[in-house]
Amino acid sequence: MASKGRSERKRATPPHTAVINGPPEPHRGIFCNRTLNLRQIAAIGYDMDYTLIHYNVDQWERRAYHHIHQKLCDQGWSLDNLEFDSTSVMRGLIIDTELGNLVKANRFGYIKLARHGTHSIDFNMQRKLYGRTIVDLSESRWVFLNTLFSLSAACLYSQLVNLLDSNKLPKVLSYADLYGLLRDSLDATHMEGILKAEIVADPDRFVEVEAEVPLTLLDQKKAGKRLLLITNSEWPYTQAMMQYAFDPFLPGEMTWRDMFDVIIVSARKPDFLSAKNPFFEVVDETGLLKPVIGGPKPGGIFLGGNAAAVEEYLGVSGDRILYVGDHIFSDVHVSKDLLRWRTALVVRELEDEITATQAFSQRRDKLRRLMTEKEKLELAQSQAQLLLQRKRDKYGPAPGGSVNELERSIAQGRNRLKALDDEITPLARADRQVSNNRWGPLMRAGNDKSHMASQIERHADIYMSRVSNFMQYTPFAYFRSPRGSLPHDP
Repeated sequence: MASKGRSERKRATPPHTAVINGPPEPHRGIFCNRTLNLRQIAAIGYDMDYTLIHYNVDQWERRAYHHIHQKLCDQGWSLDNLEFDSTSVMRGLIIDTELGNLVKANRFGYIKLARHGTHSIDFNMQRKLYGRTIVDLSESRWVFLNTLFSLSAACLYSQLVNLLDSNKLPKVLSYADLYGLLRDSLDATHMEGILKAEIVADPDRFVEVEAEVPLTLLDQKKAGKRLLLITNSEWPYTQAMMQYAFDPFLPGEMTWRDMFDVIIVSARKPDFLSAKNPFFEVVDETGLLKPVIGGPKPGGIFLGGNAAAVEEYLGVSGDRILYVGDHIFSDVHVSKDLLRWRTALVVRELEDEITATQAFSQRRDKLRRLMTEKEKLELAQSQAQLLLQRKRDKYGPAPGGSVNELERSIAQGRNRLKALDDEITPLARADRQVSNNRWGPLMRAGNDKSHMASQIERHADIYMSRVSNFMQYTPFAYFRSPRGSLPHDP
């Protein structure tokens, strides 16, 4: 391996810019589904893209969209008027490749919002289409948008559905066929490396550098944690991105490679976690490889391989390893289910969502008060209706008051309910649109948890908006899950 050179980029900020001072702001919190004691964790593994390194989502996805768009145009498609719209999609949505819809489901799989192409589907049509349908992600019909890398393809898919409906894509047979063609173009874009070459050439445009991330990992390393980098990205790209984002903020002659006990590129997750793929060692900066007998060795950079050999090399396994990533399936689902590693999910969108939710808090308190009043009034109305029924049909305990008096009371209650609804409706609509006017909050579908939230709850022991959130809690934190709420709780 060639000697480790420091980044030539000048330091943008001092290496130690963050001050530990009291509890973190809510949007920089770490949220716990299952109790996790960091003192019991011997090794912490990290994904790279959208985990250790965050990208400008709009810039990245706009360029990804451009390359997919160009590939389809090269095949003879006429797509001149289409442009990327970052507001049209969000992580956690689901593509229905059978009907050409984007949908948002709750934790039970019931669809709460739907759009066909770029057009909203009204409640009656949605009930007709999905009244008897439950989303099951094991079915090929459904494509879950697991990561921020999904947004460009989902946006273009919605736009292409409009063209397919207008018979402007004559060679495409179905919505599922359309998605397959789009997916092939996206895969080809990533395989050819054109987009990543653009990012390496101009990282200032695409990468959001954060000095606190290297400091966070230094804290963990100095506290005795063994650190792992396990990424699906290729070696040249990993080297360029990690050097750019880490080296200017590390002390002395330390480089990003000194941070990690194990570095694995082109890991091919989730296969890395479940299969027994062989290791290769990257022996120079050009990416030259040589086979490795057994597992990783000290000081090397490795390609491929498997998690079982990493556990053997570290001498730890299962719940003494924490893995941190951004992909619900490849990073936290498989590592949790197969290896029983502890898991942490990075959900960058949480910051804006929590901030927006806090800004709406006074209006939500008002909405809650109005809904409490409405529920009490609805109960009183229902009871009055039953008394009127008994009075008219002359059965059961005799209610007080005449039929006319009961009818007047019900009419007055109905008027009050209408007035309440006039106040509630705009507040409820605004509440549903917090953080995204089209789809609402990432973690909610109506009053219930979203399907995204249920996936996080099931597979991630903890979740946060960024890796540096660990810093305020320190490497010695004890995360305790809150008492779960039940409908009958007071």
